[in-house]
Amino acid sequence: MFNLDQFFYRTLKYMIYLIAIYVLGWGFTPYKSVFLGLIFGTTLSLYLLWTMVSKNRKLTKAALEGKKMKSVGTLSRMAAAALAVTVALRFPYDLHLISTLVGLMTIYFVIPIDFFIQHLLKK
Repeated sequence: MFNLDQFFYRTLKYMIYLIAIYVLGWGFTPYKSVFLGLIFGTTLSLYLLWTMVSKNRKLTKAALEGKKMKSVGTLSRMAAAALAVTVALRFPYDLHLISTLVGLMTIYFVIPIDFFIQHLLKK
């Protein structure tokens, strides 16, 4: 059975490790704007995961109680992504735009990797 809390904490752990690697890259390489964009995008991606998980919990609770929920927060997640792009465009020398976008998409790479690892561990 899929446990959302276990999934969230595993993914949180992976994302924190990635952010730590990015911080090391920011500190020890000359590509400061690229790694700062990755840090910014990945941190925002982690926030988007947290909002998605919390909305999923609320949706599950509402479904069990027989109530309806008016939104799962898609608009707020899109607004957060638009904010990241706006900030990256506003500060082009500090934040690399492409690396910010890659950081935003990081969670969508981590989720299948986690699924694959969990699938291998259950065999």
